[in-house]
Amino acid sequence: MAVSANRLELLQIADAVAREKSIDREIVIEAMAEAIQKAARSKYGQETNIRVDINTKTGEMKLQRLLEVVEEVEDPNTQIYLDLARDKNPDAEPGDFIAEQLPPMDFGRIAAQSAKQVIVQKVRDAERDKQFEEYKDRLGEIVNGTVKRVEYGNVIVDLGKGEGIIRRDEQIPRELFRYGDRVRAFVYDVRREPRGPQIFLSRTHPQFMAKLFTMEVPEIYDGIIEIKSVARDPGSRAKIAVVSRDSSVDPVGACVGMRGSRVQAVVAELQGEKIDIIPWSPDAASFLVNALQPAEVSKVVLDEDAERIEVVVPDDQLSLAIGRRGQNVRLASQLTGWDIDILTEQEESERRQKEFAERSDLFMNALNVDEMVGQLLASEGFTSVEEVAFVGRDEVAAIEGFDEDTAEEIQSRAQEYLERRESEFDAKRKELGVEDALRQIDGLTTPMLVALGEDGVKTMEDFAGCAADDLIGWTERKDGETKRFPGALSAFEITRVDADRMVMQARVAAGWVTAEELAGPAGDEDEVVEEVAV
Repeated sequence: MAVSANRLELLQIADAVAREKSIDREIVIEAMAEAIQKAARSKYGQETNIRVDINTKTGEMKLQRLLEVVEEVEDPNTQIYLDLARDKNPDAEPGDFIAEQLPPMDFGRIAAQSAKQVIVQKVRDAERDKQFEEYKDRLGEIVNGTVKRVEYGNVIVDLGKGEGIIRRDEQIPRELFRYGDRVRAFVYDVRREPRGPQIFLSRTHPQFMAKLFTMEVPEIYDGIIEIKSVARDPGSRAKIAVVSRDSSVDPVGACVGMRGSRVQAVVAELQGEKIDIIPWSPDAASFLVNALQPAEVSKVVLDEDAERIEVVVPDDQLSLAIGRRGQNVRLASQLTGWDIDILTEQEESERRQKEFAERSDLFMNALNVDEMVGQLLASEGFTSVEEVAFVGRDEVAAIEGFDEDTAEEIQSRAQEYLERRESEFDAKRKELGVEDALRQIDGLTTPMLVALGEDGVKTMEDFAGCAADDLIGWTERKDGETKRFPGALSAFEITRVDADRMVMQARVAAGWVTAEELAGPAGDEDEVVEEVAV
């Protein structure tokens, strides 16, 4: 069958548009069919059900009107009687559709313009979908582009097949871009929006620096060296923690390169940002000591529950450890994920002396002993009256200057003090209205019950409704700073595991879950606890 010129022209146009826009030819032909369908409806009526088929090989176009088979016709433009339908198709049943061939139509100026708009819109939508699909798979990559324009401080970058935007807050400070400048940036987000896919780029993202090192250091690209964490103060200073999987490869030396060539290439791209390359260590204390370089560290004390670390430095190293405007310690905190407190050796000595004096006073007042005995107990490492009361008597008697009788007397006074304090706390508990049933919870002491009562937790139901965070507190990290929020029992030394266990005891006692449900299949207890806690 010969193909007419207008049919050939239709296919040629579809092929040209598909090539130019880098989209599927089928999408263009579907857009043309929809455009012709819209134009036909404007001629035959908007309510008419029109179907347009375009043969993708010959360009032949069929225009059909679909009529629904019904027994009673209400709209002759969309429906046909059953007996008339069976004249065309003997097997027709109510609910089927009969296709009626329509004659070829000439497009008027308005219909042609309308069809053109439909095709343009469909092609544009397809182009946007293709762009979104392409760039959503490039999240976390570095892309190169050319500055197209600068709007209100935001840089619009031509990426070839799309446009990206570097917002003002994602640019390195004091960095200026002009039309035509080549720019390299990190793709950190791709969103589908009504005006088309938005590709958000960044030059301040920590991973931008990590990817630059991956490009410059073959050992990182090959996986021999791993980048564990990155912390940046864009345009000023950065710290990067690296570790080698091969003991024969020095991770720091490989990242620095011969005469600093590799690190200098990254520094040049980041507008002179100073970079400290830190050897990563699985030991948190060692890693932190490395992260605080170039400052020297005398002592490190970790509090794993609060994710807080205390660092003691020589007096002359304090300003170096903190850095200008706190930059060094802030970057070290971001790099390690720990909240860092820095003390000088003098401050730590003063604090130890203060704690020693407070413990000595506690023993003097609680046990009714003189200053020398109080100081002896404190110097032996006792931190509370409970320790003195319940430790083995021989340990107290072993203190220099003490004997068995002295140890017995001291422990007797300690137990009397604890009984007296217990009575006072119990009276306060009753005054606050904390019910006796809460005493059943293993691990809850009377001082804890008072603290709970002061926080409004007074019944088994109240306690069962608590989460571990409500009891021991929680931390929130924002903009590199950690903020601590206290819980009802923050003053007491209980772990998150203890808090979860006590809450689950309360939920069993309150009838929220049974002990069998809590235990579950063998080995699944932890999973059940986590599920119920959520």
